[in-house]
Amino acid sequence: MSDVKKVVLAYSGGLDTSVIVKWLQETYDCEVVTFTADIGQGEEVEPARAKAQALGVKEIHIEDLREEFVRDYVYPMFRANTLYEGEYLLGTSIARPLIARRLIEIADQTGADAISHGATGKGNDQVRFELGAYALKPGVKVIAPWREWDLNSREKLMAYCHQHDIPVDFSSKKKSPYSMDANLLHISYEGGILEDPWAEAEEDMWRWSVSPEAAPDTPTYIELTYERGDIVAIDGVPMKPHEVLEKLNTLGGDNGIGRLDIVENRYVGMKSRGCYETPGGTIMLRAHRAIESLTLDREEAHLKDELMPKYAEVIYNGYWWSPERRMLQAAIDETQKNVSGVVRMKLYKGSATVAGRRSDQSLFDESIATFEDDAGAYDQKDAEGFIKLNALRLRIAAGKGRRQD
Repeated sequence: MSDVKKVVLAYSGGLDTSVIVKWLQETYDCEVVTFTADIGQGEEVEPARAKAQALGVKEIHIEDLREEFVRDYVYPMFRANTLYEGEYLLGTSIARPLIARRLIEIADQTGADAISHGATGKGNDQVRFELGAYALKPGVKVIAPWREWDLNSREKLMAYCHQHDIPVDFSSKKKSPYSMDANLLHISYEGGILEDPWAEAEEDMWRWSVSPEAAPDTPTYIELTYERGDIVAIDGVPMKPHEVLEKLNTLGGDNGIGRLDIVENRYVGMKSRGCYETPGGTIMLRAHRAIESLTLDREEAHLKDELMPKYAEVIYNGYWWSPERRMLQAAIDETQKNVSGVVRMKLYKGSATVAGRRSDQSLFDESIATFEDDAGAYDQKDAEGFIKLNALRLRIAAGKGRRQD
């Protein structure tokens, strides 16, 4: 293993990655460079610096990537109205390509031979990190400790810390029973009682939202301004993408919006039960579909909906940097040129509903759609020929006595 002289580690400062720093130093006899990304996980990331220094790390990278995360990853994904398996808003999945890219860039900057991460051998994240890394730097060496070591329990990790004098502050604290991952788009929960799909999630598990029952009795109305498919203002106040998501998370969480409990199919083959809070994303999805309903042509909108499940699968499985994702993104972005206007949303006790929408690019023509006198804008007699032409193949088949049941 002496060919690895320097490795860049995706480092959170938590128990797992603190152990990984020491394990890499011992196992590979190499220098460790740490990289900590602030993508809005809600916890201060600067303490990671002191923890890394205590482990003898000399090159420490801590970066605020919140704006880039939402602008270049979350917003492009939401232009597609992306849902994995009809429900999941891909909060964890969409953060991985950015982290993978920065790992590679820092490896290049520091002359490192390898990168490393703390994802387990059972999950999707190992796939996402490594597919991204290989796409960006084909010859990179990836070290995944969870696939190499035998420290497969919290007790073994703690014993390793005591044995190697690793400064951690977990032993005196009550550990959450859940495995959690957070960023500006969502927070996820796995493990604990959630490993039983029949067990209801405990109310005190949720961190970002009040329960719908406890939400205010008065609805909150907001207006979201769109330009080319992206939200640029809330209630007329211009905001950067990450500021939009932060504001919507607060508004949504206050109104009990964005809780989700699902069993999903992991790319590695197993089913997994997880709970998610995505308050801002839930509002964004509903509002974006509303502005598209005015501004997209019918066939354009329907084809876009057909592409969406494939696009979601590509992101979920870790292929953000693939040619197929770039191809799909180009098609999706092409549809957004006229997706501009304002959507009024009503937030109330767990629901985010559309209360109104308007756009200068609207294809809605009231003079045609009206149930009142349309002054000749639409000749209803034309519908007879339309129906007969579309029924022709059905009539021919029925005339041949073919059963339709």
